[in-house]
Amino acid sequence: MVMITYVEPNGGRQEIDVPEGWSLMQGAMSNGVDGMEAECGGSCACATCHCYIDEAALALIPPAADNEAAMLENVVAERRPTSRLACQVKATAALEGILVELPAAQS
Repeated sequence: MVMITYVEPNGGRQEIDVPEGWSLMQGAMSNGVDGMEAECGGSCACATCHCYIDEAALALIPPAADNEAAMLENVVAERRPTSRLACQVKATAALEGILVELPAAQS
């Protein structure tokens, strides 16, 4: 399990143990994190699992693949250098304790 802290749009925080190998989206959806829509269920086809990854953790995850980068062009909220789709980021031991912030709007 990997402890991930999700910061909801209202500023609330949920610390969740996410199984290694699960996506950050799966961890949020399985635990009722507010602000995660994930309309496509994790197939990188809707951009409604947009999140902001803790800047320090960006070096610990693979860069966005071309399909994710293309979908990030469609996010509703501000796109930042730390923007990722939560369905494309897997929980690993290296991510223990990171913050994942959810924007105010997904769709």
